[in-house]
Amino acid sequence: MSREILLLVDALAREKNVAREVVFGALENALASAMKKRFKEEADVRVSIDRETGAHEGFRRWLVVPDDAGLQEPDQQELYSDAQEIVPGIQVGEYIEEPLEPEEFGRIGAQAAKQAILQRIRDAEREQVLNDFLERGETIVSGSVKRMDKGDVIIETGKIEARLPRSEMIPKENIRVGDRIRAWVYKVDHTARGQQVILSRTAPEFIRQLFENEVPEIEQGLLEIKAAARDPGVRAKIAVVAYDKRIDPIGTCVGMRGSRVTAVRNELGGEQVDIVLWSDDPAEFVIGALAPAHVDSIVVDEDKHAMDVVVDSENLPKAIGARGQNVRLASELTGWQINIMTPEESQNRQEEERSELRQAFITRLDVDEEVADILIDEGFTGLEEIAYVPIQELLEIDAFDEDTVNELRARARNALLTEAIAQEEQVQKVDPAVLELEGMTPDLAVKLGEHNIYTLDDLAELATDELSEITQLDEEAASALIMKARAHWFGDEA
Repeated sequence: MSREILLLVDALAREKNVAREVVFGALENALASAMKKRFKEEADVRVSIDRETGAHEGFRRWLVVPDDAGLQEPDQQELYSDAQEIVPGIQVGEYIEEPLEPEEFGRIGAQAAKQAILQRIRDAEREQVLNDFLERGETIVSGSVKRMDKGDVIIETGKIEARLPRSEMIPKENIRVGDRIRAWVYKVDHTARGQQVILSRTAPEFIRQLFENEVPEIEQGLLEIKAAARDPGVRAKIAVVAYDKRIDPIGTCVGMRGSRVTAVRNELGGEQVDIVLWSDDPAEFVIGALAPAHVDSIVVDEDKHAMDVVVDSENLPKAIGARGQNVRLASELTGWQINIMTPEESQNRQEEERSELRQAFITRLDVDEEVADILIDEGFTGLEEIAYVPIQELLEIDAFDEDTVNELRARARNALLTEAIAQEEQVQKVDPAVLELEGMTPDLAVKLGEHNIYTLDDLAELATDELSEITQLDEEAASALIMKARAHWFGDEA
């Protein structure tokens, strides 16, 4: 029996070109499966084969779990307190093992055992092929289309079959069996039973890798693509920076007579590519990203991570682009929300913001319109600045004497303190379960309290647009918060 096992392991290892350890593991699993059939319950069985003699031992085992965890699988677990009586000194996470009578190899269903072993070997072979592929570190693969599968394309590249999902294909792209195709390695799914390598031709990373292949200066470290954004098959933007002053980054990516950018465009089905200069100054970067539109002025809002960009009526269509494409790609490229507006719209917004700020100062500081306008003209945008900026900044305002400055600072601090106390009282009215929701903040809780929304049920009954209006959250964040508030409904039903 023992000799038969060793002969079988050696034969299969040579035939399938896999390590003996893989075959031993498969055989141990097959023997364990056979031994499990002795039990009516779902037992945990371990088999160990001696690598030198071929002799095997079988054990039924129970995992030691903490007492407070309880027995989730009674047939395979033992509580720590009970385990201590059986094996003194045993720890949580270890196993209590009980020897089993050896299983005669001949009693195992020969076909079932062989299939189990061969399946394990096939899995090992596939894993080895995948590991070889990953070790090569390829980010772009090239292969031929082997077949179509439910709209996805199966590509044969070396010994690997990769899947290009329909969602990752360039729109209106006509791919047929036998075509040669290139794609970016999007991810590797080790749990998939079929094709484990998933490809993409729509990801921004694909265009970055294509340029890296076409532009040697990138590999040499003289040039870098800092960001990329795409409307697949239609238009893309890439941001480049040169680390050698002698290099023109845009011209280098375009190539002689446009050869480099044309090669990339041809691979992407004629996708238009805008190449812009990257800058560590966000405003300058956004201005470049909006090309070919000319920007008149730009206002940066760090808190909202947004920019108001003013363009004249002639440049407005260029800045926005067809169906908003240009501004959308520029926003994706830079990571900033970009609001395009005309000079008239900008002027109207500034007047509205000034009017709101003037009214806030008048109401909260109990001052007249003239004092409020002086504060605004001097660049003050909130009570916090008036209350806590160095006093010298306020004393430098010609219209204010020292007594006025001290009175303004005192009123600002008192107003902030009063508002903080009111907010704290509002937050205390909100159910702690609401405050514990992921994504909930004190400011959000205050806004909810102001609208008499205190409990999970109050929040759960809101529509997404209602919550967005109350909190100024975007629809996605508002919907997520409502679903978290509703979770206890489904928990109660369960």
